[in-house]
Formats: sequence, C-alpha cells, structure tokens
Amino acid sequence: MTPVTVFRGKRLALFGLGGSGLATARALKAGGAEVAAWDDNQASRDKASAEGIPVVDLASADWAGFVAFILSPGVPLTHPQPHWTVEKARAAGVEIIGDVELFFRERAKIAPAAPVVCITGTNGKSTTTALIAHVLRQAGRDVQMGGNIGTAVLALEPPAQNRVHVIECSSYQIDLAPSLAPTVGIQMNLTPDHLDRHGTFENYGAIKERLVAQSDIAVIGVDDEPSKQMARRRAASGRPLVKISGEQPLDEGVFAGITANAGKLDTRIVQVRDGKPKVVANLAGIGSLRGSHNAQNAAAAFAACFALGLSAEEIAAGFKTYPGLAHRMEEIGRVGRVVFINDSKATNADSTEKALTSFRDIFWILGGKAKEGGIESLTRYFPNIAKAYLIGAASDLFAGTFDQDGRVAYERSGTLDVAVAAATRDAQAQPGEGEIAVLLSPACASFDQFPNFEVRGDVFRALVKALPGLVPFGAD
Repeated sequence: MTPVTVFRGKRLALFGLGGSGLATARALKAGGAEVAAWDDNQASRDKASAEGIPVVDLASADWAGFVAFILSPGVPLTHPQPHWTVEKARAAGVEIIGDVELFFRERAKIAPAAPVVCITGTNGKSTTTALIAHVLRQAGRDVQMGGNIGTAVLALEPPAQNRVHVIECSSYQIDLAPSLAPTVGIQMNLTPDHLDRHGTFENYGAIKERLVAQSDIAVIGVDDEPSKQMARRRAASGRPLVKISGEQPLDEGVFAGITANAGKLDTRIVQVRDGKPKVVANLAGIGSLRGSHNAQNAAAAFAACFALGLSAEEIAAGFKTYPGLAHRMEEIGRVGRVVFINDSKATNADSTEKALTSFRDIFWILGGKAKEGGIESLTRYFPNIAKAYLIGAASDLFAGTFDQDGRVAYERSGTLDVAVAAATRDAQAQPGEGEIAVLLSPACASFDQFPNFEVRGDVFRALVKALPGLVPFGAD
C-alpha cells in the first residue's frame, strides 16, 4: 500500500467503494486523512464499514467541510451527465480528483525523482504495461505494476528512488489526475472510444494527451493521425520525444520492421538515434509477441526501458521470456507443429482481426453472443482460415457468413469442448510443414455459455492442457 499522507488531518469525501475505491479509502486512512465514503451499493458500504472506513451518506453531508472529493474512475465526471456527487462537489467548490492523482501527489512529497512509467492509448496499453514491467524485472529492477491493469495504484508499494512504478492509465483516470507527470509517458494510439463518457473524439484525445504533455520523456505512436499530431506538438515544445511505429520506418525513434521469412512474419525492432538505424531486438519465435499489433507494443516497451537505463541486450532478453497476458493471444502450448492460442478476450470482430493476421493456417474456434456487424469485417482474412468451428448462439449467423461463396469450411461444434477436440483432430491431420494454429478468438461476448471471457479462456486452457503430448509454453 501507498499511504496517502498529503491529506493527513484533512476531511475528504470519497464515492465508489469497488476495488480501486476501497484501496483508495484504505490508503487515505493509513495516511491519517479523515474519509467520508459512500457507494450506492449496500454490499460495498458494508464491506467498507467492516474495515473501519467511515461510511457517510454524501447526499446529506456538509460538503463545505471537505477539502477534496475522490471520485472512482468508473463514475461519470462530465458525460453523459455528471454524477450527483460531482454536482455536489462543484457547488461547494471542492476539487475533484482520483486515485492516480493521489499517487502523484504522494510521490511529489516523499520521492519526487522516483521513476514512473505511465501508459495510455486506445489499444495495446495492457500488453505494453505488462511487457515493460516484465523486462524491468528480468533486468533486476524493483517493479510495481498496476493502475488500470490488475492492482489499484494505491495498493502498490510507495514510490522510491530505487523502485519503478509501471502504471496503465485509462482516460477516466487521466481526467481525474491534473498532477500526472510521469518519468516516461507513453501514448500508443488513438481511435474513437468511450465517447459516451467524454462527449467527443477531440475531448477524448485531449485527455489522453495530458499524460505525454506533462511527462519528462514522451513516447508517442505515430501510426494514426491524432497521435501523430500529439507528437508534433510535443516536438514543438522542445521537450524529449521518442516516436514509435509498428508499421513504418522512422528517421528517428523506434520502429518495427516486419518481413516474411519461410511463411512466417519476422519482426525486428529498430532503434534510430542521430539518424543511424540499428536492429536491437528480434521478435521471431516469441509466441507471446506475435502479430503486427504487438510490433508497436514492443517498440514502445523498448523505448521506455531504454529511457530508464536498460541496455538493448537486456531489453531483448526480457522480450524472449515474456509470457503474455492471459486471454490475449496467450500461447498455451504445442503438440508437434500445432500451437494452441487463447484469445478469449477478443469479444468483437475488431479484436479478432489482430489474431487472424498473426497466422497463415488457422483452425478457428469462434462464436458466443454476437456483436453488431458479426464477422463481415473479417472476410479479407478468410484465406488464412483452414477451417472454422462454431460454438454458441452466433452459430447460425456466422454459418451464413461462411456459406457465402463457400468462403470457409466449417462445422457446428456447439460447445467449446467439442470444438477443441475437432480442431485438434483436423490440425494434426493437416498435411505440409510449418506452424498451424488452433485459435480460440471468438469475436463474440461469452454470456450465452460463460459468465465472462476469463472463464471461457480458462476452460479452453484446461481443455488444451489435457491434450496428450502437449508441450506447455516455455517448456520447449
């Protein structure tokens, strides 16, 4: 835990007692603040009360007595309309902040030079966060990882000169963190998202840009126009900037060069300094970093770790042992030349697209509760599909898509266990040489057969691990 001492002896209001909210209340209490906490959910209030956190109905509280209001990031600040607590705080002139802001204020007080890496962007930020943390740990650094991924930021150990914090930041968290000023700030990419909470794409982008605008070193992806504009504004400021790309060569910065080699895609990470390019890592054979989407993630991770003093050799070594995130292109293991990939988090076609670009001979397990548009946007990748196995409620819809012009051979498996057995059978019988993938990338929500994508992925993992002759990831 990071006790928040900057409000010692002060009275604060807090709304939201879920995971991060409860961690924030604990940290404030440990730091000597007086907290008046509330949540609309009775069970959450009861849990806080059981820990000795004062629960106060903020609807009838005297807001003039609060020096700050701590809002959980999942609660609307501006759109579609401000939460009622936000209106109360504004009427009383009370500042509204979040847990990331508390972390940075505490850092400024106890260890202002403590290294912190913050990562944001529409896509890839979780993988990039986990990859940076892994590389730093492999190099012997004391690392704390959390924020929008895994552990709430105030549940991490406190900032210290010899400790690196690697924090994933959502737009909601950035919007509540005016003092956010990391050592290295990373902006991966920007596409329309969360517009129901930010109103417009322009506002969403402006919030994301705060993270890199206030960082000591900015690492910015330039593969989309809005992020490219951010990089131009950062360059014009004269402050340190490292551009990254997963798609194109750069005259300065870090980019990924992708080439075809014996039917596989080899990705080399190239660092350009003073106009001189140098290959600093090769992702070929690293299953957890396969695919063009991971090229930008690796480029960002390299730039951040290099900025923190790691050598290119240390970073490349860390890449080789990165296990990946559960349910995100997670390599479970192999049976012969058949590799089994758990991409259960791909709950829509856009997410599945990344998986279908990562292999050339795919036995694809898909289905569940379909999203709007189905899989029509994926038809250009159908040549990569050897056969598909349909599960769940979307089976009829997807079968109709595959039947058009005989695009893809498929069978209706119904359930995941039947699909895994059938895909394994067919993949092992496939003639030829080279890698074959049995891929769970459903392009659907899980709610027809599973409570969430995690359970769906866990079931797939268990089924695969029970296969005869499986060599688990990392064991070969």
